[in-house]
Amino acid sequence: MNEPTEKEREIFESISKVEDPELHISITELGLIYDVKLNEEGIANIKMTLTSMGCPAGPFLKSETELAAMRIDGVNSASVEIVWTPKWDPKLMASEDAKSMLGIYD
Repeated sequence: MNEPTEKEREIFESISKVEDPELHISITELGLIYDVKLNEEGIANIKMTLTSMGCPAGPFLKSETELAAMRIDGVNSASVEIVWTPKWDPKLMASEDAKSMLGIYD
């Protein structure tokens, strides 16, 4: 796996401002963003998952993630693909801060 470029890190940072509306925790802190790639045409391709298949906030989170990516100079468009593999597990994927907010303690 390639190291993210500076622009891809900027995109990820912008996405980190998107919060799950039910949990009020950043989707990056939750570990919902699996991959961010920016191609030569300025298209950001983002793979993310949701906390559950029936997540009512799914369309909102997808839209907000695309908008956050497009705030970065050099990003002409953004495409979010919702994926289910690997299955999201907050015990493994969430940051320590997010785990604490969710009441998950090792």
